[in-house]
Amino acid sequence: MFNRRKFIKASALSAGLLALDKTSMADVLPTNPKTAKNFPIVISTWDFGIAANADAWKVLSKGGRALDAVEQGVWVPEADEKNQSVGYGGLPDRDGHVTLDACIMDEFGNCGAVLALEHIKHPISVARKVMEKTPHVMLAGDGALRFALEQGFKKENLLTPASEKAWKEWLKTAKYAPVMNVENKLYEKAAPQKLPGNQYNHDTIGMLAIDDKGNISGACTTSGMAYKLHGRIGDSPIIGAGLYIDNEIGGATSTGVGEEVVRNVGSFLVVELMRQGFTPEAACKEAVMRIIKKKPETAKNIQVGFLAINKNGEYGAYAIQQGFSYAVCNAEKQDLLIKGKSYY
Repeated sequence: MFNRRKFIKASALSAGLLALDKTSMADVLPTNPKTAKNFPIVISTWDFGIAANADAWKVLSKGGRALDAVEQGVWVPEADEKNQSVGYGGLPDRDGHVTLDACIMDEFGNCGAVLALEHIKHPISVARKVMEKTPHVMLAGDGALRFALEQGFKKENLLTPASEKAWKEWLKTAKYAPVMNVENKLYEKAAPQKLPGNQYNHDTIGMLAIDDKGNISGACTTSGMAYKLHGRIGDSPIIGAGLYIDNEIGGATSTGVGEEVVRNVGSFLVVELMRQGFTPEAACKEAVMRIIKKKPETAKNIQVGFLAINKNGEYGAYAIQQGFSYAVCNAEKQDLLIKGKSYY
């Protein structure tokens, strides 16, 4: 027998479910045991990400916020004078200036960045101050330095003797032809012969973390391409290019030749692909393929890689060329280094 009251109640429930977005739906429907909690977790680009992850894990393992973890984590390569692609000790531009770029983004969509910053060892922390202490997203050059000094940061000479020697050696020919992947120690055997003056293609450290509350934050910091034109900015400090976080979906970061990442708004693209249902690795691959399809001849001679994590703590990466690696740290493993998949 038809029960009008039950029919109306069921119809109302169905209409309500249809009106819900995917996020709300996940709260209403039963939890899938296959999507078990896989955080806290932190991932970062390249082999120097292992040491960076270790410091980030000190925050995460104590229930700390992902934002604090990524800031503390990337301090490690920023302060490492032997790392000539991030922070202190970074190779200078062609005029001999060490200029640093960095950005940071939290679970609320707040973000801050500094571009072409000189004399400050930890640009990521200045970027966070921009996010928290100003109404702006980006500060550049002299303005960024002035702001950093007002915030109590110490002015230092970032050009180390080793990097200065490499730059002076480069000046003998002043030829710009970077070699791919040389920051990755796992790739040294396959890398082309080293060029005079340590003329290496620069890479960033991009770091993504999820804390025990399930909130995501990210950081990206670099000294940029060696011997670049003074004032050149790559993708690293550009929100949406070098880094992007959407706390409902996940986060992404990039490494390699920043110009091509900027042209494709790479990290934002990866996150949006994950929103459409792509896995982190599949999203990274599609972003790489966009670059290859647009400029196939250029892509043969450059490296670009993407690293991503979704809301469940699943992660993946993909690059144009072989040799890209990334580090993973969670409760089970603190020093995992994974070789990223590639097109070539």
